[in-house]
Amino acid sequence: MRRLVEEHDPYTEREWAPFERIVVAVAYQSVSTASAAAVTERVFEALGGEVTPGRALEADESALREAGLSARKVEYVRNAARAFRESDFSREALADRSDEEVVETLTEISGVGEWTAEMFLLFVLERDDVLPLGDLAVRRGIEDLYGEGEGDGEDGDLTRAEMRNIAERWRPYRSLATRYIWAEYMADDG
Repeated sequence: MRRLVEEHDPYTEREWAPFERIVVAVAYQSVSTASAAAVTERVFEALGGEVTPGRALEADESALREAGLSARKVEYVRNAARAFRESDFSREALADRSDEEVVETLTEISGVGEWTAEMFLLFVLERDDVLPLGDLAVRRGIEDLYGEGEGDGEDGDLTRAEMRNIAERWRPYRSLATRYIWAEYMADDG
């Protein structure tokens, strides 16, 4: 981890409005980083650069599909847009809620799972101690840094429990460690 701290800036992602970050997370669900980045850019363009619940609900579905969202992901974005119109998901409104309460609230929205909610905790609410082991890049990063074929998982890979154990030394700043791991992954991926 020391090498990552010396080599990377963990704060290269721009600041997101809450709904924008949900749209980004939906675009990134189950696709490669490069593909998701391209889709996100096209979706933002399709929404005229104004990524708000209103614009997402008004947008032509075919334009969002042409931007690269599947029909299901268009549905997820619209589900989130309706929820964001009905409830306040601002930083201020969620400030007094625990991480678990925020995850529970967000995952009530169809299409927002635990991983998407954790991305919201990290990038919108900027919570200090989030460890998103549902993220493939984080798991690969921990494996690359600490695995060395010593895990109890398949083919000597680390299990999620072993990864949680490794990450205990990063408490209460697991979010920062996660950002360094991502920075390394993005450098290797790019």
